[in-house]
Amino acid sequence: MVPSSSDLKEGNKLCPESTVIILGGGPAGLSAAHECLHYKVRPIVFEMGSMVGGISRTEAYKEYLFDIGGHRFFTQMANIDHLWREMMGDDFLTVSRQSRIYYRGKFYDYPLKMTNAFLNLGPIESVRILLSYIQAQISPQFPEDNFEQWVANRFGWRLYQTFFKTYTEKVWGMPCQQIQADWAAQRIKGLSLKSAVINAMFGSSKVKSLIDSFNYPTRGPGMMWDRFKDHIEKNGGEVNLNCRATGISHENGRITSVTYDRGEAGLETLPVAQIISSIPISRLVKILDPPPPKPVSDAADDLSYRSFLIVVLIINKKGLFSDQWIYIHSPHVQVGRIQNFENWSKAMVPEGPTSSIGMEYFCTIGDSTWQMTDDTLIERAAAELAELGLAQMTDIIDGTVIRQPLAYPVYDQNYSDNLAVIRTFLETFSNLQTVGRNGMHRYNNMDHSMQTGILAAKNVCGDQYNLWQINEDESYLEEEQTPLVNSTLVEKILRKSFARIDELAFATASGTLAGLIIFLATIWLIVKGGANVGQHLRLIGQYFIGYKVTVAGAFIAFAYAFFSAFLFGWAIAYLRNLFLVLYLYRIKKKSEMRSLRDLMDHL
Repeated sequence: MVPSSSDLKEGNKLCPESTVIILGGGPAGLSAAHECLHYKVRPIVFEMGSMVGGISRTEAYKEYLFDIGGHRFFTQMANIDHLWREMMGDDFLTVSRQSRIYYRGKFYDYPLKMTNAFLNLGPIESVRILLSYIQAQISPQFPEDNFEQWVANRFGWRLYQTFFKTYTEKVWGMPCQQIQADWAAQRIKGLSLKSAVINAMFGSSKVKSLIDSFNYPTRGPGMMWDRFKDHIEKNGGEVNLNCRATGISHENGRITSVTYDRGEAGLETLPVAQIISSIPISRLVKILDPPPPKPVSDAADDLSYRSFLIVVLIINKKGLFSDQWIYIHSPHVQVGRIQNFENWSKAMVPEGPTSSIGMEYFCTIGDSTWQMTDDTLIERAAAELAELGLAQMTDIIDGTVIRQPLAYPVYDQNYSDNLAVIRTFLETFSNLQTVGRNGMHRYNNMDHSMQTGILAAKNVCGDQYNLWQINEDESYLEEEQTPLVNSTLVEKILRKSFARIDELAFATASGTLAGLIIFLATIWLIVKGGANVGQHLRLIGQYFIGYKVTVAGAFIAFAYAFFSAFLFGWAIAYLRNLFLVLYLYRIKKKSEMRSLRDLMDHL
């Protein structure tokens, strides 16, 4: 049954809609369906695959379980973290992270550690990298419009070439100069000066690193989405597998029906009150009926995707290496990343003397790698694993291949314009929302994708969340968790505490105050009179030439005092501003570097 009103979340209202059609059974679609249940709305999910989870599913070969890429569960969003733990209970492991980079025949700890990197690189190359970093901080490249410039500005040109260029180009299949900088800015949340200062003053969990540990379901991420599916179906919703949407009819700015293919059961059409789509936005446009205007269709055709395949090798040996994954930066092999699934969870591998290793290859549908036969791919993967020294060819006893099309939305030079055209068109439909990585053509993390689905379900019932803000403003997701950080009071305190002092104004005020003090002191002594007027004040004449305790001397003293205090005040203000800038710069760079320590994980 759908939960009763007493089961609803506090503050939620009942929704006038009775059903919601959801296209796609990945994290975004299932999260939307789960959220609908809290509003007495019946979700009907259509998933074209044979299992839920999308790219975050868990596949099986014989008794071996494996991810499509390796998925860690880590989030700053309290609602998502609570939902994960609620679903998994005791089956949510805490895993201590270990990963390395393979470069020029050596393994580097990742995130990079100074001692390990220094020993592997040697003193000469380490000094070159340090000098390159200093140069990048002194004279960064502008305009910062591509990924190469973005990384080089933060790490230095030499470190970028050493640790980031080769791997990034393997992943995306294009030169780093062609990857847009806003991909990095969205995917890797560099901290603003405001957030850096707030973190330094008050502390903030928002910059907590993904480095040390993460959560992981006992039998892989697919276990999470199977439980979502079970929960949805037990509470009155539907999750239909092997159902592919083939047509979406619309009229007068509303989606009216969706046609889907049930395979042997044929085509069926279902009326639509509200629809949430997590299928690739380019495909969504192409199945609209009537078709969209040609500029919209052309924009959809021009959106690019990077695909992915994993070759799972069964090794007749345990304990090959202790990492969960290794980044392969060597240009001499095609593999981009290597997973050791027993180090994620012991339950991923059956008991016995064997291991399962995932060799990950990034490719594009139709290219030479994608078109290779499974046997050829297994042979290549086995040879490369042996070439890297991680296993012996004689120990490799079996293998399988899984292909994942449209795994990563590509941020090429035209994507932003194309996406803007499509968004503008889709926003004309009052009952359609797009969510998730492919539904928004945005390289979201899993928790971000889930959040778009949750907020879309809330919008169905009258809320007005802007789903496209989720990756643009992190505080949009966390405003309830970090009220201190987002409060107007804190912003006012920061503005006052770190405001720049105007050197001229401060110097003028200092000079005027000092001049008036000695001027008035001199006049007061004159008015007071006496046998020995201003005996002690006359000593100032040793420093202020021409000064006497007279009316004329008062003006002379004013001029001297004003000029001296003016110079002193200007120097104080200038030095204060300089030290403040350096202090804030240090805070920002320290916070930024901490947020970038796991840059490779985001590529």
